[in-house]
Amino acid sequence: MSDVCIVGVGIHPFGRTDGVSGLDQGVFAVREAMKDAGVEWEDLQFAYGASDAAGNPDTMVDRLGLTGMQFINVRNGCAAGGSALFSAQMAIKSGEFELGLAVGFDKHPRGAFNAMPAEYNLPEWYGEAGYMITTQFFANKIMRYMHLNGISQTTLGRVAEKAFRNAVHAPHAWRREPVDIDTILNAPLVSDPYTKYMFCSPAEGGVALLLASEKKARELGKPLVRLKAATMRTRPPGSFEVFAPSVDIERGGSATNIASRDAFRLSGIGPEDISVAQLQDTEAGAEIMHMAENGFCKDGDQERWLAEGLTEIGGKLPVNTDGGCLACGEPIGASGLRQVYENVVQLRGDGGGRQVPNNPKTAYSHVYGAPGVSAVTILER
Repeated sequence: MSDVCIVGVGIHPFGRTDGVSGLDQGVFAVREAMKDAGVEWEDLQFAYGASDAAGNPDTMVDRLGLTGMQFINVRNGCAAGGSALFSAQMAIKSGEFELGLAVGFDKHPRGAFNAMPAEYNLPEWYGEAGYMITTQFFANKIMRYMHLNGISQTTLGRVAEKAFRNAVHAPHAWRREPVDIDTILNAPLVSDPYTKYMFCSPAEGGVALLLASEKKARELGKPLVRLKAATMRTRPPGSFEVFAPSVDIERGGSATNIASRDAFRLSGIGPEDISVAQLQDTEAGAEIMHMAENGFCKDGDQERWLAEGLTEIGGKLPVNTDGGCLACGEPIGASGLRQVYENVVQLRGDGGGRQVPNNPKTAYSHVYGAPGVSAVTILER
């Protein structure tokens, strides 16, 4: 079977955009992607759209054109964008369509996400006890991980410092000022061991990706960026997840373990073959844990990796080259697609000051969300 290709990408800058709705930002991104691919709205045969808090994506047809196209809304926590992309590539793989859209956008109010226990099949007491507060859960999770694997708070600080340094060169990022590690480590604690610079913020933004069959991509004359794998998986027994927070004495795997394993199997390559990776980093420790969960290193090796700069732009495996969620913020519907957008930019060699050297050929993205879902994509050019 021939590959699905990404033929157009578009992004609306992340952050805070007063007076511009989430849908406006999604429409902007779609128009940018169509311009990039050299196609019109009428050429598209289907769309999958992701938004958590900014309305139904399919209503953007009012703005883009009433062509009668199939447009399906996706809502899947932080993995919503990755799930929209997974669905879009399946639609092309089925042979029914040749050209379609995965779009994600969101516009969250200031402050932490306000998740409701009932939405996750949890009792009300769970929320009353404070367990729906994600900053507390993730702090508990990383504290346990640090204890078991010898990870220091300094390493968490290095993750955040790298994020803000990379974002200086990413026009779509929200926080584009470098922050030194002493400032990061000595900032007010939010939930021990995390200071305020070690969490991402709910944000705004929009991303659109145009997908095509290989035949259609060649017709459009675009350089071929192939989607070698796209997986979306839910949690196995014994996992330890936000809003699914029990952990067995014998720890099980995770949704990320499964999504990653299956993506590598589908693509026919391994972690050692990846040139650049975007890993979910809603907080600094998430990037640390996800380095191991996605198979790039062993648990505990992250201490050395960060100290030696192996995840820097010019390192062995550049991670979160645009600053990730820490610098870009997280608009839920758009966040997973931003990672893939950034990977396309890197594979095209268009990264400017954040460009990974040595002509990268492969790129990996990973997104994770409640209550234990994960989506992974592998691109190759």
